[in-house]
Amino acid sequence: MTAGKRVLDIAAAGTHRTSGHRAVCGAAVTGSDSGDRHRREREIADVNTDRNFRGSIPALYDRHLGPLIFVPYADDLALRLADMERGRILETAAGTGRLTRALVSALPASVSIVATDLNQPMLDHASSRLPSTRVTWRQADAQHLPFSDGEFDAVVCQFGVMFFPDKPRAFSEACRVLRPGGRFLFNVWDRIEENDFADIVVKSVATLFPENPPMFVARTPHGHHDIAALAAQVRAAGFSAVTAEIVTRESRASSALSVAIGYCQGTPMRNEIEAQDPDRLIEATDAAAAAIARHFGPGPVTGKIQAHVITAVRDP
Repeated sequence: MTAGKRVLDIAAAGTHRTSGHRAVCGAAVTGSDSGDRHRREREIADVNTDRNFRGSIPALYDRHLGPLIFVPYADDLALRLADMERGRILETAAGTGRLTRALVSALPASVSIVATDLNQPMLDHASSRLPSTRVTWRQADAQHLPFSDGEFDAVVCQFGVMFFPDKPRAFSEACRVLRPGGRFLFNVWDRIEENDFADIVVKSVATLFPENPPMFVARTPHGHHDIAALAAQVRAAGFSAVTAEIVTRESRASSALSVAIGYCQGTPMRNEIEAQDPDRLIEATDAAAAAIARHFGPGPVTGKIQAHVITAVRDP
């Protein structure tokens, strides 16, 4: 399997505007279509239940899923900013700091980074892995950023947008804290069927809980891949030159069990399983590992991962 990327045309960025009120950069965006409002309300309700990364989840998330699915896309985003010679970058939803570490490696020392996340245990884990004076760690909500207008030269977010209950507000906040002409970059996972390991894990664990299958992975990480809708929200927030690319990579792990631990025990999928029966977490992990081994064989495993990368520029 070869890694690749495909650029998507998102129609006349900077000239097309969504219906309804387009607020100035940094203000709330209000849509006039009741269907859009209802969809957003449903998304907010779902995402609010899926942001609970607690206990041992951050460490397992970083150890097993970090190299499996996040490092390839962290490197991709960091390279897109590698032309920066100086300035300040704001990272939102920094999680366990995989992208933060890639940015420190790819950019010169004259570029400083403020890494934020709503989840303090995630930040605690991230800061313990990267004790760099170039990075300031700060707990912050991407929808209500505690920064002044125009403070940053770039805002970047790795696989965090799916966890924002109010995406239009988060996009407006990213616009507000950027200087005119500053760049906004983020990525989101493609549909789960385009991501081998995630798809197999969800389907295999669902067989153990047929009446209430744990669907966190499909619902949130892989449930926000409507690029046309995201691009419209980004433009309405005050951005232009909005482009998107499909980026395909290979995902590798030392064993099927490592993949299963990552998804079943290192994400809020664990909360869903334990809410039904705490004693079945190991059973679910083993079932997922067995399913992956059946598809990819014993020993090291390799599967396809696919995501969308969106870039935009703040209007002057």
